[in-house]
Amino acid sequence: MEKGSTMQENESSTSELLVVRAREGSVLHLTLNRGDRFNPLSSAMIAALQAELDATAIDESVQVVVLRGAGRGFCAGHDLKEMRAHVGDPAWHRTLFDDCRRMMLTLTRLPQPVIARVHGVATAAGCQLVAMCDLAVAAETATFGLPGVNIGVFCSTPAVAVARNVSRKRAMEMLLTGKTIDAQTALAWGLINRAVPMDRLDGEVRQFVELIVTRSPAVIRLGKQAFYRGLDQSLDAAYELAGECMVRNLLLEDAAEGMDAFLGKRAALWRKR
Repeated sequence: MEKGSTMQENESSTSELLVVRAREGSVLHLTLNRGDRFNPLSSAMIAALQAELDATAIDESVQVVVLRGAGRGFCAGHDLKEMRAHVGDPAWHRTLFDDCRRMMLTLTRLPQPVIARVHGVATAAGCQLVAMCDLAVAAETATFGLPGVNIGVFCSTPAVAVARNVSRKRAMEMLLTGKTIDAQTALAWGLINRAVPMDRLDGEVRQFVELIVTRSPAVIRLGKQAFYRGLDQSLDAAYELAGECMVRNLLLEDAAEGMDAFLGKRAALWRKR
């Protein structure tokens, strides 16, 4: 992040945008912008976030993405009013969940690391969104949950992501009881990376950002891709995939530069991509 830089918002009226984008040097901040309703993942919100992620994937000037929510919370999940209006229409619901799945997977397939900045509630699909980000930093007052069972809609799709962050028993506890957990519990269970006082939230996110932007974008892109592909493989196949990733990594100019810089006790000069 450039020292002294300020975030520059999209020229369109931010009140009209479902997702607001703001740049701070090589860092892109994406804000879910329905804070009056705890930023529900409506079909329109999912489409707006998908469009921003697709644009970011090909933007070589972006090194890190920070995902946040406007208003009093991060994201309370899908838009229940919208879902209720389409009860009895399985085709509509299938499209909603297909679009949501694509958006969630885009987070892991994005070349740039994505950091969730969490405050207030992160429940149901909002908790899923946190779980799909590469890193997550939360205010100590944040709460997380999979409360669908409380209203007769089991959180099956959020469970896919959450169960890949926390243990099976912890995930089932959240799913079967519908109870929320606090940030310290989420930290202990492995759902988030940090839990800090609200007034330190942005500073804690910035610490991650400032470390990441000093690393090679090409190396991070390659490594992130291999990491997520390996999670779906057997142990033997994951090692084979990781070994090939290391071979490809060592062919990069940045690998030679990094080792030369370390051996020469100087700062590395990375390529942009």
